[in-house]
Amino acid sequence: MTNLAKLDFSALDITGNNYLTWVLNTKIHLEAKNLRDTIREENISSSQDRAKVMIFIHHHLDEGLKSEYLTVEDPLALWKALRNRYNHQTTVILPMARYKWTHLRIQDFKSVAEYNSALLRITSQMKLYGDTITKEDMLEKTFSTFRASNVLLHQ
Repeated sequence: MTNLAKLDFSALDITGNNYLTWVLNTKIHLEAKNLRDTIREENISSSQDRAKVMIFIHHHLDEGLKSEYLTVEDPLALWKALRNRYNHQTTVILPMARYKWTHLRIQDFKSVAEYNSALLRITSQMKLYGDTITKEDMLEKTFSTFRASNVLLHQ
C-alpha cells in the first residue's frame, strides 16, 4: 500500500474499470518525459527508453496485472496486450453513459450541486468514449427536466 502514495496517477485496475483514464494519464506522462514514441508502431527508441517506459507502466499496474505480464519486455507489446484486453469497454460504458444521460433528471437530486456533479461525470464519460456534448446540450438537458411549474425558468 505504500507504493500507492508514490503513484503519479491511479494504477490500472485488474477489472479495467479505469482503463481509458489510465491510458490518457499514461500517454500524457510519457509525452511529458519524451518517451511516447516507445508505444507507437515502428518506433526507433533506444533500449534505455523502452526500459524506462516498462518500469513506468509496471509501476502503474495492479499487482495481478504485473504478475500476468511479467514476461513482456517490450512496451509496445504490453500496450497492445492491455488494449486488446480492455478496449472493449467502449461498447459497454458508452451505452451505459447514454442511458444515464437519457434518464438524468434534476428533481432526482437533493441539490443542484449533486445534479451538476452527476451531469459533468456523465458528459465526461460520453466525451471520453467519443460522443460530443456541448454546453448547449447540457443546458437543454437541465431545462427539459424541470417540472411543468418551473417552465418559466427555462424560458
